[in-house]
Amino acid sequence: MGRATTCDTVSGGDWGIMGALSPHQLVGPLTRYGLLVAVATTLADQLVKLWLLFGFNLPAREPVHLTSFLDLVMAWNTGISYGFFQHPGPLGQWILLAVKVIAVALLVLWLARARTHTAAVSLGLIIGGAIGNGIDRLTYGAVADFVLFHAEIAGWSFKWYVFNLADAAIVAGVAGLLYDSFHKESAAKAP
Repeated sequence: MGRATTCDTVSGGDWGIMGALSPHQLVGPLTRYGLLVAVATTLADQLVKLWLLFGFNLPAREPVHLTSFLDLVMAWNTGISYGFFQHPGPLGQWILLAVKVIAVALLVLWLARARTHTAAVSLGLIIGGAIGNGIDRLTYGAVADFVLFHAEIAGWSFKWYVFNLADAAIVAGVAGLLYDSFHKESAAKAP
């Protein structure tokens, strides 16, 4: 009688917590597709940031008023989303970077189990956005944010948090996963 393992194949059931992953579990039918989206997202994010920082010189020119509700400003986020958990020191930045690396690894495992193009694209957007912001954290010690939506109505003023292309990709990816989970029986299964 064979010995049971705690790790099922990609097409099988849930993965065991302590089970070892085999190479065929790291690649699924849509992994390459999702990783291409992740690479494109990371490149687009980094190219826009490099141009805004060094080509356009946004820090010296801000605020740049694009419309009555949209400005380009320069904000360095040493925390996570919405500026929570600000960690301006190197130790905090390395901890946040380590958390991001773990999150990306788990998302790649999830991508290996994706069964729809929507799930693969969505996971690719999230992975690419996380990597883009991770590159910022590694390079600058903070994430470069630059898009600010705002509104002024009858004396009331509202300003959204400052974000970047990577953040928008992550939000779009999460929305895509939610859409996929409600509209497909074969939606991506989380690891």
